This record gives sequence, C-alpha cells and structure tokens, in this order.
Amino acid sequence: MDGMADGELVLPLDVATDLATVGGKGLSLAKLARAGFPVPPGFHVTTHAHRRFTTTREMPEDVATAVRSALSELDGPVAVRSSATAEDLPGLSFAGQYDSFLGVVGEEAVLEAIERCWASLWTDRAIAYRARNGISSVEMAVVVQRLVPAESAGVLFTVNPLTGNHDELVINAARGLGDALVGGEVTPDIHVVARSTGQVVDTVPDPVLTEDEIVELAHLGERVAEVHDTPMDVEWACHDGTFWLVQARPVTGLDEQADDSHRGDYLWTSTNVGEAIPSVMTPATWSLARELTMPEIAGHPMTGNIGGRFYLNLSLPLSLASALGLGRIALRRSERVFGRIGAGVEIPRVPMSRATAVRAAATMAMWMGRQALSYYWRLGRILSENPKRCKELHRRIGETDDPRALAALWRSDVEELLTGTCRTLEAGARQASPDGVAAVLRRWVGEADTAALMTGLHDEADGALESLGPLLGLARLRRGEVDRESFLWAWGHRCPDEFEVSAPRPAEDPEWLDRQLAGLGDPEALLRRRAQARDAAWCRLRARRPLGAKLIRRRLDRLAKAARTRERARSEFVRGFWVFRVFALRAGELTGLGEDVFNLTFPEIVAVLDGDRSAVAKIPGRRAAHRRYRALPQYPTLIRGRFDPAALGRAEEPGDGAITGFPGVGGVVEGTARVVSTVEEAESLLPGEVLVAVSTNIGWTPLFPRAAAVVTDIGAPLSHAVIVARELGIPAVVGCGTATARLATGDRVRVDGLRGTVSVLG
Repeated sequence: MDGMADGELVLPLDVATDLATVGGKGLSLAKLARAGFPVPPGFHVTTHAHRRFTTTREMPEDVATAVRSALSELDGPVAVRSSATAEDLPGLSFAGQYDSFLGVVGEEAVLEAIERCWASLWTDRAIAYRARNGISSVEMAVVVQRLVPAESAGVLFTVNPLTGNHDELVINAARGLGDALVGGEVTPDIHVVARSTGQVVDTVPDPVLTEDEIVELAHLGERVAEVHDTPMDVEWACHDGTFWLVQARPVTGLDEQADDSHRGDYLWTSTNVGEAIPSVMTPATWSLARELTMPEIAGHPMTGNIGGRFYLNLSLPLSLASALGLGRIALRRSERVFGRIGAGVEIPRVPMSRATAVRAAATMAMWMGRQALSYYWRLGRILSENPKRCKELHRRIGETDDPRALAALWRSDVEELLTGTCRTLEAGARQASPDGVAAVLRRWVGEADTAALMTGLHDEADGALESLGPLLGLARLRRGEVDRESFLWAWGHRCPDEFEVSAPRPAEDPEWLDRQLAGLGDPEALLRRRAQARDAAWCRLRARRPLGAKLIRRRLDRLAKAARTRERARSEFVRGFWVFRVFALRAGELTGLGEDVFNLTFPEIVAVLDGDRSAVAKIPGRRAAHRRYRALPQYPTLIRGRFDPAALGRAEEPGDGAITGFPGVGGVVEGTARVVSTVEEAESLLPGEVLVAVSTNIGWTPLFPRAAAVVTDIGAPLSHAVIVARELGIPAVVGCGTATARLATGDRVRVDGLRGTVSVLG
C-alpha cells in the first residue's frame, strides 16, 4: 500500500490526493489526516476496485485480498462508508444518499459492507438526486476506518446553518455513536460559539459536553474550515476525552451571506455607489462590479459586499494618505465625493508603514494610470461606436441557440465589453467636479446667482446634459420629432436600478413610454425659466467682475465639456450592462434556469453553459439570502467594522432637531413631503411636493420637474440628484442618512439646500 500507481485497489487513508480515485469523503479525510487532525486510521477501497466489481458482478479475489491485508492493520470493529466521486463537494453533499455501516466485525462482514456501499450507488433515491443536480457520471470508492467507541458524538458546523452567520459555530452533541443523531433519531444538545470571542453564547442545561470541550471542539472546527477554505459540516466522536473527526463535508444549502464587513476594522461607505446600485445586488451583478473595481491593496479590500449591498472601503485610501503625510488633503477630497463624515465617526486606520504606503500608492497609481490612458486614447471612439456594438451583440446573443456556443461568444466578444470597454467608460464617468468654481462664485455673487450660473454646465448648441436626455427626449417624442423606436434605443437602457443586471430595462416594457408621457409636464418651460435666470446672473457678474467673469466662463466651458463626457460615458457604461443582462437571460433560456441564472456569478453562468452544473446547487441558498436582505430596512450609509444585516433594527424615531445632509442645490422651499422607496411609488408624486427617497438616478429624471425640492438618504456633490436638480433649479439636500425613516408622506417640511437641512414644520 505504499504507492498510488494507476489501478491501485487499496490505499492508506492519508496517501490519496485524487477525487477520481477515492471520492469526495475519502479525499476530505485524507486531507485532514495529512494536515495532522485526529482522524481514525483506515484505508480507501478505490474506484479502480469498484470498476473491477462492476465488470464481474462479484467481489474480485485480488480486491478481497487487498482489503484483508489492509484490515489486518486495524483492531476491532470498523466503520465502512461510501465515498462517491460526486459527494461531499462544494454545493453538492449527497448526504444520506449512499450507505454507510458502523460496528462491522470480521473480514467477510467488511467485504459484504463494501459491496453494499457500491450497490447504494444505484438506489432510486441516489439516481433521483443525481438527476436533479445534473450529475451524469459517478463512481464509488469506500472508506474503511477503525470505529471510535464514542461516549459522545455529533456534528459541528463552522457557520450557523440556519442564519448564515459566519461568526457562529454550531455544535450538535449526543451520547453514544453519532449515527442516531445524524439519522435524526435523537434530539441533540445544541451549542453556539462566537468565533470573534471564542465564547459559548448559547447552550443547554446538563449538557453532554463541558464548556471546555465545547470550546476545544470549536477551535478544531475552525482549523478544519481553514484547511478546506470553506464552511464545513464535521462529524466527530469523543472517546476518553479525545475528539476524533470521522467525516467532513462542505456546508451546502446555506443561505449565502455576504459579510465583507467581517474582513477587518474598516469604515465602509455606500455614498455615490449606493446611488448607482441602490438595491441588494444579485451574485451576477456583484461579479461584474468586482471585475471593474480596483483590486486589493496591501492585502486590504477596496470594495465590499455587505449584506448584498455595494460598499467602498474609506479606511484604506485615507490610511494610505496619512502614512504619506497627506491625510487632511485626502479627507477633504473624500468628503467632496462621498459627503461629510460626522464629527463623532472614528475612521479606523489600517496599520501601514511609509514603505508599504509607497508600494500601495504605486500599485494604485499604475491601476488608475492604465485606466486614464485607456480613457484618453479610446473614450471618444468608444462613445461613438458602443451603441452599434451593443446592438450587434444583442442580435448575436439572441440568435445563439447552443449553450456552448453562447459560452464561446462570452469569451470572444462579450467579456471584452466588460474588461475593456466598460473599464474605459467607468474612467470617463469619473470626470472633474465643479466644486472649485462654485466656491469662487459663492464668494463673488452669493448662493442664489451661483445656483443660476451653475445651471449652465451645458450649452444648448452642443446638446443637453445626458442626465436630462430622457426628460427632453420625451418632450421631443411628444412633439413627434423622434419616433418611439429611436427613443427607446437612445434611452431605454436607463432605469432606476440600471447597474443591477436582473432589473428589467424600460425598453423591455411596452407600456413604459406611455406612462412617462402621461406624467411628463413641461420640462422645457422650466429650463427656459432657468436660462433666463442664468442670463440675468451673468449680466450681474460681468458688471461686478468683468475680468473674473471671462475666467469663470472659460472654466465653466471646460467643466461643461467634462460634464457632457461624464454623462455620455455613464450612459454607454449602462448600455454595456444591458448587454450583460441580455446574455444572462439567454443563458437562462438555454440552460433551463430562467431568471434563477442571476443567482450565479458570470463565470459560473459560463461554466454551466459549458456543461459544468455544479454551481446550480448554490442557487436556492443565494435566492433565499437575496430575499432576506431585500426585506431589511435600508442599511446605514457608513458602516464601521463588523455588521450583521439580520440584526438591523428599525431606524431611529423622529427627533426634535432638523435632519442634516450635504448641501446639494441652494434655495429654500416649504412643501408637503412625499416619501417613496421606488420609482414606481414616486409616480404618485404631485406637483409642488418634496420628493424624499433613499437615492435617485437617471431613471427618476422625468419626475423631477414635478418636485419642489429633492431630499435623499444617500448622495454627494456629484450625485444624480444634485446634477439634475441644479439643471432644473430645484433645491436639494442629499446624504441625509435617515430622511426616509424620519419623515412621512404628508409632513410639512422646509428644505434649505444651502445649509443642507430639512426641518419638519409645526
């Protein structure tokens, strides 16, 4: 039994390294034995032996001889367990599908138990399980181990299988051998251990295990999970105070919990990114976002998925800047983009030497430099060519009828849209901010004229700002200047949740246009009034500061060009995500998964198209987790350290003080609040009401002319709400955090866009 030559019939327990030879259970036990875990001694009867058996339909003599030889090294009763090649794998456990036998004594009884394990491969339940999970080919090995004469036994989960909480280990324990517990014949003790503290947080009276034994077993389970790099379901037995591991498999059917907040003590923000992706992400969307964002720096994540929502790690860039002596500058620039960080909020710092910071800064500079070069050389061409390219990809995806051909199309064309074109468009969407010019104007002409002048960030001769495109396009459609098909191709990809690939696009809804036209109002009249106010403000500025007015005009012209480029880039960026949605929907059709396909990452979708359906088993858990996260209240804009979405309480009750946020667009308005959570709810907005929402994006644009003011929980100076509100001259306060929780529809409120406050009246 010393080698692993081809055709080996029996192997020592700790020698095997090949799934195809010893099966999933055997491979897991071999891995544990080699890592030094307490595993009962034993051996594998390999799939080569099983193959020999299937050709003769009786136990081959050379197999029986090899088993007898290996068995002579074990004393007393043994456990004989099946180990199929599609068993105890990530996503597929096959738990209980194949037979195992405990307390087997004697050579002939062991040989009979091995044959019965092999035969269990073809029971009705095993065949049905494989059919449900798309498993067409499987072989059977068998594990034979010395039986542990356990005083107690049970199962250890290195993640809470009921809640998905990765900070909890759950131990089930019962007296005697573990087969009755695993078979559901006895009620076990249940203990919960907090991974973060190592403390037992939940137990039972008169337990089978002592507290010290519970903690020892939990530490053992943590080590098992580290070795396998996944949450594990571990069967254990205890004899004379020693724990033995008799089986280990990945936890399956788990409601997958996104918990990047557990990766370290960081300050996370969803401002701005929460506006782009305002809802809980599907795994498909998260896989795209991960591909587009900056990789880890010095071992720390730049982005995170917290309870299904997208967050940026503020601690990392601010720590890096502090190590380089640029902390104050970085904080000011960060607050311009992500809004103010409250005085009471501590920003955890990542320990970082100056040398590490220099290397990390170089890595970031190289990554951003590549993005900038791509943007500089390619953006203009991409902006002009992307609509045609996306339309062609729509056609080719729709005409592809073979799953493997669709996977090939991803690799040859669609993936480059993600890794090349969309990265360039994302760089173009990060264009210059008008804050510097606005600050100068406030000193010269005050807030009112500054607001009027800043509405001129587009020149009518060059076309409207892209954020207003759907609004003005609807007006042109109503006048008959464009047809419905042209409008839908130009704007039908823009929607409230436009970076979520599972979200339907307006172009897919034949009634969407009619609903928008019905509530349109007269946006052009509003723009004309704003243009008159802007012209009057320019006259006053030229009279007061003739030289300064020329300088400001040139800077505003440059900003206008940057603003148009930024908005066009974002529009084409979103058009690319429409292609990814069309691809996923087609993949769902060809694989029979339907819209469940969005519960897979794009690499997993492509693998399923290529015939590997192992990821399909993850869908139920992910679907349940997504449903659970969507039912929770809005998460905080800022998160510090570990965050458990399931423990999220109700938002704070309304207080006496004003709601504060980030000043968006100046002006004071009093009106009735209309608090909404979706753009569909916002259709009820009446002219002159104050729109209060978690966030807005371009899909909300047609509603803005009805609003007297806009208030959002999430937002910053470059957010959509500010851009459009400024163009329309509507006061706006963004980044309030809890406005939707503290206000109710019907409240009379005063919105002060300059001060960034919202007050409830009377």
